[in-house]
Amino acid sequence: MSYTGVMRPGHTCLRVLEMEPSLTHYVERLGMIKTGEDDQGRVYLKAWDEHDCFSIVLREADEPGMDFMGFKVHSTADLDRFEVAIREYGIDVERMPAGELKGCGHRIRFVIPSGHPIELYAEKDHAGNGLGYLNPDPWPEGLKGMQVNRFDHCLLYGPNIPDVVDFFVNVLGFALTERVLDPDSNMTGAFLSCSNKAHDIAFIQYPEPSKFHHASFLLNTWEEILHAADIMGMHNISIDIGPTRHGITRGRTIYFFDPSGNRNEVFCGDYTWYPDREPITWTAEELGKAIFYHDRKLNENFLTVVT
Repeated sequence: MSYTGVMRPGHTCLRVLEMEPSLTHYVERLGMIKTGEDDQGRVYLKAWDEHDCFSIVLREADEPGMDFMGFKVHSTADLDRFEVAIREYGIDVERMPAGELKGCGHRIRFVIPSGHPIELYAEKDHAGNGLGYLNPDPWPEGLKGMQVNRFDHCLLYGPNIPDVVDFFVNVLGFALTERVLDPDSNMTGAFLSCSNKAHDIAFIQYPEPSKFHHASFLLNTWEEILHAADIMGMHNISIDIGPTRHGITRGRTIYFFDPSGNRNEVFCGDYTWYPDREPITWTAEELGKAIFYHDRKLNENFLTVVT
């Protein structure tokens, strides 16, 4: 696969009710690293194996949720090309200047049919993973908590899922890897990849626009998932569901909440996606198995609690 155009999820900005408890959660419990803050009071974090200077931005606000999600593109030429294509598609584009996010080059921001602000950028300051590029060790000493490897994806709730898929596939060049169909064969869930992962972003049909379901962080093994669950137990972190397995994407997972009520996920183990595959389809009668493969039962809290 040629990594041009949109390469990967780059960051998301989450609204939190209080900064200090949120930093304890994301730094001490998840194991992210604080890399800076700006004059707006936003705090910047990265996971240990990320090389760019941040992937999570925390902003103190009156209500939780997500401000925006950003994807890194291969080059400034790609960024310019996407700006033209998005405008031609009929979606307004806002240019965000370099430095508006600390350490990030200029971005383009637009609102997709589900109501979510999405942005693209090509440049971000390099921070490294603490190991270097010559004869590196497999991991750095001094990691904290769950030791998450990277910010991996978001699941977002909103309307107009077929329109969202059309935009991501035909404008941004993503592939539809999995989909959920209702009894009338309407697409109510979509999992989309810009790489060879099972998904880099996902959407579920929901009547209200611009709702946030979860931000997901990668771990390596099932044992690390269980270790993360132990940390949640030790520190009374509110668990939504898990540890368990998804049918969709095959991920092994646990869902939990930050102190503001934003849902997080740590997961491991999906599959490798290649663009010559057909999308996997899940039907309404098998939705329980699709979401929670082991007990095959829908969790109302998981389906309806969003920020």
